[in-house]
Amino acid sequence: MTTTARKGTTAPRWAPETVTTEPYNAQTPAAALAEPLTPTRAFFVRDHFGAPHLRRAGWRLRVSGLVDTELDLGYEELLALPGRELEVVVECAGNGRSLMEPRPPGLPWAQRAVGCARFTGVPLRTVLASAGLRPETVELVFTGADEGELNGHRTAFARSLPAGLALHTDTLLATHMNGAPLTPGHGAPVRLLVPGHYGVADVKWLVGVEAVARPFTGPFQAEEYVYRRSRGVRDGTPEGPVREIRVKSLITGPAPGARLPLGLLCTVRGRAWSGGVPVRRVEVRVGSGGWRPAELAPAAGPYAWAEWAYRWTPRVPGPRLLLARATDAEGRTQPLRTPWNEQGYGCNPVAGVEVVVVGGPGRARERRGSGTGKAPEEGGPRTGRHRHEEAPA
Repeated sequence: MTTTARKGTTAPRWAPETVTTEPYNAQTPAAALAEPLTPTRAFFVRDHFGAPHLRRAGWRLRVSGLVDTELDLGYEELLALPGRELEVVVECAGNGRSLMEPRPPGLPWAQRAVGCARFTGVPLRTVLASAGLRPETVELVFTGADEGELNGHRTAFARSLPAGLALHTDTLLATHMNGAPLTPGHGAPVRLLVPGHYGVADVKWLVGVEAVARPFTGPFQAEEYVYRRSRGVRDGTPEGPVREIRVKSLITGPAPGARLPLGLLCTVRGRAWSGGVPVRRVEVRVGSGGWRPAELAPAAGPYAWAEWAYRWTPRVPGPRLLLARATDAEGRTQPLRTPWNEQGYGCNPVAGVEVVVVGGPGRARERRGSGTGKAPEEGGPRTGRHRHEEAPA
């Protein structure tokens, strides 16, 4: 969607695409995923109980439990501490659930409950050092100001992290997103940020941190956001709470259904990421041909996504299926078929886009004679018949 600017130019008018209204959940529009950093106003929103309205002036963070000194921090006190900035992919654990068959219960996300933003915040370890974390601490429990009815009980949203992960220098108490203070939908005034992990770990509207000696068993830790009865998983992910983001890619161009001229060079583009592990390669397949390497640009940081591109000249008219798969530094590759589990988490099959190649042999000869750039077609059948045997599940 676009809007006319003052001088007659057009500028993007970003807005997430609504999935549910009560509570509000929305996915990133496809066009915004082509941006190196996803605009805040386009960034997907995941909400369980409705966004609480917290004012920065009145916000307090209580640090309690197994600490030498309990803390009660205000917003300005937090901002006065040394901070850091990271570009981070945030992905909902249920992203892609609608691809699973049979479809598990939960929000019917397509593949756009994801985005990459620049976050600024204070390392959690700085605050915990001031509190004096006791050695018997096993986990830190994080509680948000959002609460609602769950299984007949009034419940606040809460998740936990192992003490070691909570103390990692990149685990942040985030206050800013893309250079501006957090907006209410993204957890203002302060949210937890756990880079490399699914977004459920990034507790929004954070108001409490408690050090505990036993593993936390709250409903969003032990009942929801848990891998159960997994099938088709080859990356070694264990049953239990969802944690690190699985390796994944998406195709940002051409768009689904795009009509591509026969014989003209086009570039297939996209993004790739993994849970804090570098993406080592991206490969593209045209139709049922072989996998070919794409050009992979360096990511802006260990938790940001990387841009990739693949040059292709279509030689055969008709529908063609473009597939892309990423492999990370630990050798984990996106599966061809969609993995499945009872609650629909961690969906990371190969990315796929179907396009249509248009034009006939005569038109293709005219374009070649006019000096249009071209390159050999890499992969794909040499007949006009489209094959679906290995389309993503």
